[in-house]
Amino acid sequence: MLIALKLLGSIALLIYGMKVMSEALQKMAGPQLRHMLGAMTTNRFSGVLTGALVTVAVQSSAATTVMTVSFVNAALLTLAQAISIIMGANIGTTMSAWIMSAGFSFNIANVVWPAFLVGIILIQTGKHRYVGDFLFGLSFLLFALGMLKQTGTEMDLASNPAVVDFFASFKTNYGTIFLFLLIGTILTALVQSSAALMAITMVLCSTGAITIYQGIALVMGENIGTTVTANLAAMSANTQARRTAMAHLLFNVFGVCWVLIFFFPFVRMVCGVVGLDPEADSQSATQLSFALATFHTFFNVINTAVLIWFIPQIERIVCMIIKPRKSEEEDEFRLQYIRGGIMKTPEISVLQAQKEIVVFGEKMQKMYDILKELYHADEEQFPKLYERVKKYEDLSDKMENEIGKYLGDVGAAHLSDDTKDKIRAMLREIGELESIGDSFFNIARILKRKRDNKVEFTAEQINGGQQMVALIEDALVQMNSLLSGRKEDGEIGPSEQIELSINECRNRLKQENIDALDHREYGYNNGTVFMDLIAECEKTGDYIMNVVEARLGVESTVVSHN
Repeated sequence: MLIALKLLGSIALLIYGMKVMSEALQKMAGPQLRHMLGAMTTNRFSGVLTGALVTVAVQSSAATTVMTVSFVNAALLTLAQAISIIMGANIGTTMSAWIMSAGFSFNIANVVWPAFLVGIILIQTGKHRYVGDFLFGLSFLLFALGMLKQTGTEMDLASNPAVVDFFASFKTNYGTIFLFLLIGTILTALVQSSAALMAITMVLCSTGAITIYQGIALVMGENIGTTVTANLAAMSANTQARRTAMAHLLFNVFGVCWVLIFFFPFVRMVCGVVGLDPEADSQSATQLSFALATFHTFFNVINTAVLIWFIPQIERIVCMIIKPRKSEEEDEFRLQYIRGGIMKTPEISVLQAQKEIVVFGEKMQKMYDILKELYHADEEQFPKLYERVKKYEDLSDKMENEIGKYLGDVGAAHLSDDTKDKIRAMLREIGELESIGDSFFNIARILKRKRDNKVEFTAEQINGGQQMVALIEDALVQMNSLLSGRKEDGEIGPSEQIELSINECRNRLKQENIDALDHREYGYNNGTVFMDLIAECEKTGDYIMNVVEARLGVESTVVSHN
């Protein structure tokens, strides 16, 4: 029982170490990862190189793949670019296998304790904290490998008759290979870590519990099982993102198929590279672990070398398999970029939320366009347009809630100061955008009151209202331009000038309204409805200005009407 608990604890520690190390590397790299993926995918070869480099950098093919899926979901990468990156990620992930095989060839304690010491000093002092987190995660990873190696020795499975007889009952044939391939696939899908299963496979091989043929079959299954992570992340994403995840699955399934055809000669070739006799009764644990790592590398490199020439064909196949959802063809009231759980990389989660905020701003622009139609609508059109405005107001509430909840979940993670600042600014943006939606609906209600009370505006009132409408439209266009552009390129000056013009227009119309009432040019009810309309438009201008200030990181100079 103690040995079993040590085995499970070591696996848990290994997974935790990989997670901490991967997250620390992602934080150190920060936005550069996004720029790498976007800038270095000009052709299929640079895409493969980028995928490999990013995966080596973050030590997680799952993180790279999920990141790629989210980029496709956010329309930042094409499907063809994403397929090449995923091919590279499969090559980059082989580095983890080599780290583990190295852990079986020397005394890990010589590295672990100094790394723990340096890591904890860096974390506690606050200087180079992410480097400290990385060293801490690496130390846990290596310590877990050492414990697995020790536990494997203590288990001494090769001397246990029951275990020996059990595995000996599996003949070295294709039936056994298929069985172990299936076991590897299921276990990796359940554990959600191919690295953990690779470590277990190395322990089982090094203790003599399973043959190298069975171990390599498990590794093949791990390659299929690891695709589950990306497919789960893409389940509620858009069509292109789901196609990207499916391409990852097809890539690994194809690799497994051709290896199965040449399985025994291929395994013997791999064993020959590391000087291992696969048929020998007594084998070196170090050689066995190196053989598994070598197979993993050969499998992914050869697979990529073959399939890199067929990316357009793979793209066509996944497009045939994954059809667009009906709701995606025209679904006005559904988030586009946030469709599922949080991406494993906080930087990408923030990017997705920002893309969704751009859509939020565009929805408010559409709501405003409907509002202009409502202003000139006849008796038949008015009720339909009013209901559309109301639906958009409900939509703005839902978008604020969903984006806000998503950002709240992202904010619960351990983030860099820069990312925390981005989240705070984005929360302010969505709050003000929702206020714009409320304000537009208030304008619709004022127009309904005007219609119900049969109020008719004078030519001067209509002209003044059109001036205010034009200014609000200018403010909205400028706001959406800033939301969709780079923060560093934005300037607050144009928005401040429009806001000043809105306030001047409001003050002028207010004075003109007072003068018109004094001269009895129209009744009090007419003047009240008109000024309510102008005042609500001015509030909208304030909310728009607040969004701009939040986007550019400027302290608010406008009094909020919330």
